[in-house]
Amino acid sequence: MKVLVAEPMSPAAIELLQKQTTWDIVISNPKEYEPHLADCDALLVRSAVKVKADTLAKAPKLRLIGRAGVGVDNVDLPAATAAGVLVMNTPGGNAISVAEHTLALMLALARMIPEASASTCAGKWEKKKFLGNELRGKTLGVLGLGNIGQEVVRRARGFEMRIIASDPYVNPETAADLGVELVSVEDLLAGADYISLHMALTPETRGIINAESIAKMKDGVRIINCARGELIDQDAIAAALTSGKVAGAGLDVFTPEPLPEGHPLLSAPNLIATPHIAGSTEEAQEIVGIRIIEQLVEYLNNGVAINAVNMPAMTPAQYKAVGPFITLAERLGKFAAYVATGHPKAVKVTYRGRIAEMNTNLLRNSALAGVLSRGLSSRVNFVNAMQLATQRNLTVAESHQTRGGTTDSILVEIETDQGLTSVSGGVVMDKPRLLSVDGIPVEIPLAGCLIYMRNIDVPGVIGHVGTVLGRNQVNIANFSLGRQDVASPGEPLGAVALVEVDSPVPDAVLAELLSHDAVKLAVTVEPGA
Repeated sequence: MKVLVAEPMSPAAIELLQKQTTWDIVISNPKEYEPHLADCDALLVRSAVKVKADTLAKAPKLRLIGRAGVGVDNVDLPAATAAGVLVMNTPGGNAISVAEHTLALMLALARMIPEASASTCAGKWEKKKFLGNELRGKTLGVLGLGNIGQEVVRRARGFEMRIIASDPYVNPETAADLGVELVSVEDLLAGADYISLHMALTPETRGIINAESIAKMKDGVRIINCARGELIDQDAIAAALTSGKVAGAGLDVFTPEPLPEGHPLLSAPNLIATPHIAGSTEEAQEIVGIRIIEQLVEYLNNGVAINAVNMPAMTPAQYKAVGPFITLAERLGKFAAYVATGHPKAVKVTYRGRIAEMNTNLLRNSALAGVLSRGLSSRVNFVNAMQLATQRNLTVAESHQTRGGTTDSILVEIETDQGLTSVSGGVVMDKPRLLSVDGIPVEIPLAGCLIYMRNIDVPGVIGHVGTVLGRNQVNIANFSLGRQDVASPGEPLGAVALVEVDSPVPDAVLAELLSHDAVKLAVTVEPGA
C-alpha cells in the first residue's frame, strides 16, 4: 500500500500515518508529488494541489483521495468518480476556527479596527473618527446552517445579537434548539444588519449575493464571507461598497485566488480582506489532518468510507451492519453476469430480512459493480457503478422485503435480450455463499474457482463430471447440486451443478464436460477475482 502525502500535514497526522508500518508512505509537496502518482493507492491533499482528470490519468492504481479540509473544490469529482476513485473530506474539522474568524471580521467591521490600527501606527490619534457600533441588538442573518453556521450562531448569541437564518435542509426543531428563527432568503436579506455566508457552492447558490440581492438589503448592511468566493458577485459588491449601500465587507475567499492586482474589489472602501485563512489555525490543521488520516486508515484497512463525497453516504454504524453484505452483493452480481446470456438491459436487486430495513445504496452499487465488471476492461467499483450503468442505459431497480425470508439474503436479477437470470445469496459465518440460481437451491462459497453447469436431470451426469475432471487432474474442493421442483410444460426436469476446483480449468476441459448430451452449459466463474 502506497500513500502519497502531497501537501504539508500536521506532525501529529504524519505520526499517526507512519504507525501503518507495512505501508509505503511518501511525504512530498505540491511541486514534486507528481512523479510518485504512478503506483500510489491513496493521495492526501489540502487545497494547493488540484486533482484534475490529467492528474488521475497519471495514477492508474489510485483508490482514494483524502482532502484535509471541508470543501473539495480542488478535486474534479466527476473525473474521480468515473475513474472509480473514492473522495473523502473532513467536514466540521475547522468549524470553530472559521466561526471565530467570522466573528473577528464582524467585530473588525463594527469597530473599524484595521483603519484605526493603521491610523494610530502612523502617529495619529483620531478617536472621534473611529466611532464604532455594538453588535448587541443587531440582527445577524446566517445563510447556511451547517456545522460552521451553527458555530457562528453559538458565538454570536454571546454578543446578544438577534439571529435569523435560511437553510432549506434544516428543520425548525434544530433551529429552535439554536435559538434561531428560520426565514426565507428574501426575508433574511431585507432584515439583517450583518449577513454571513456559510453555504455550499451549488448552481443555486453561485452568485447569491449580486446586484439584485444587494438592492433588497438594508442600507449600511455588512457582509462576511468565509465560505466560497463564488457565492458573491465581486463586481456587484465592489460597487455597493463604493456607493455606501454596503457599509463594509469582510471577505476571506475570492474568485480567483488570489485576485489579480488592480481588481476593483481590492480598492473598494471599507473592505477587510484576508487570504483564505479562516480555517488556518494550528488547532484546525491538526484536527483535519488527524481526521483524514483516521478516515484513510479505516477505509484502506476495513473498507469503511467516512465522509465520502462521491458515493452513498453511510455512518460507521451502518457500515458495520451492512459490511458483510457488500462483498456478497458484488460477487452475486459478478456470478449472475457470468452465467447470464445476452446483452443486459436491466438489473434488479432485492433485499430480504433485516438488511431490507437498512441503507442499501452501497449494496446496490456493489451488485452493479459486479454485473458491469464482466464486460468492462476499465475499473468499476461501488464508486462509479451507477454512473457507468446510466451511461449504458442499464435500468436499475431495488426491492425491499423485510419479511421475505428467515435469513438475510440478496437476490440479483439480470434481464437481457435473451431472458432473465437470477441468483441469490447470504452470509454464512461472515463468508458470502450462493443459495440459488434461477430459483434452484444450491449452496456453495462465492469464492475461488467455480464451474457452473446446466443440465437435464438424468442419471450419469455426476459420474461424467467426476471422470472428466479426474482425467484432467482437476481436484474437486466442493460440489453442489440442485434441480427444479417442477419441470416446465413439455420440458424435462432441469438441474444445475456447481463445482469448486483448486484452479481455473482450460476451455478444453469445459468442452469435454459439454460432450455429454445432458450437459447444456459449462462455464468457469471466479466471483472473488
